[in-house]
Amino acid sequence: MTKTAGIIVIGNEILSGKTADENSAFLARELRDLGVDVRKIAVIPDDLQLIAAEVRLFSQSYSYVFTTGGVGPTHDDLTMDGVAAAFGRKLRRHEQLEDALHRYYAQHLVEPNLRMADVPEGARLIGGQGMWFPVVAVENVYIFPGVPEILRKKFSRIRETFRDAPFHLREVYLRADEGQIASVLHRILASFPNLLLGSYPYFDNPSFSIKLTLESKDAAYVNDAHGLLLTELSKLDLEPVRPA
Repeated sequence: MTKTAGIIVIGNEILSGKTADENSAFLARELRDLGVDVRKIAVIPDDLQLIAAEVRLFSQSYSYVFTTGGVGPTHDDLTMDGVAAAFGRKLRRHEQLEDALHRYYAQHLVEPNLRMADVPEGARLIGGQGMWFPVVAVENVYIFPGVPEILRKKFSRIRETFRDAPFHLREVYLRADEGQIASVLHRILASFPNLLLGSYPYFDNPSFSIKLTLESKDAAYVNDAHGLLLTELSKLDLEPVRPA
């Protein structure tokens, strides 16, 4: 079966509009490329009970869960507490993480920084080689920082952990109105009910006005659906165009 994922973005700054969320879009693209189907993205505040409830629900619902944000040393960094609560565990100071913090901060280390070494009991450390601070995972939950640059570096170290059978994609570009092709798309889905079929309008592109995407993990299935789509479009005197 296709691996699935849920992404939980944690932070009052996202919900208040102070900071734009870049992390969920990055993770969604990366996971799609790895063959993982992202089923839900949630944005929640720095609230211990909400974090615990969302992590618990996502963990039960998806193959993988990715959290971003809330892992620093300040009062509003509650992700580790929330993940621990989701699984009924206590926080424990991890010796390896504590050592990493001592090496990183050296003489500038202060007690609040050591909070970042407190992780749920039984947590796993992943991708430590070449990283000053590894990714912390609990069950199927992978805990990432909210700073996009750091998240991307950390994810790149462990991305192959999540590789699954790839999605096969065909794209069709048209000069048409979506209303013209709506019935065609319905017929395609009637013949290929497991096809992931997307229709996306463009209003400022001089070479095309619609982009259609056909996706499946079965390459032959996609190719057969693509062939039927071209046949049905030709009946409307519509031919694919090349994007500029």
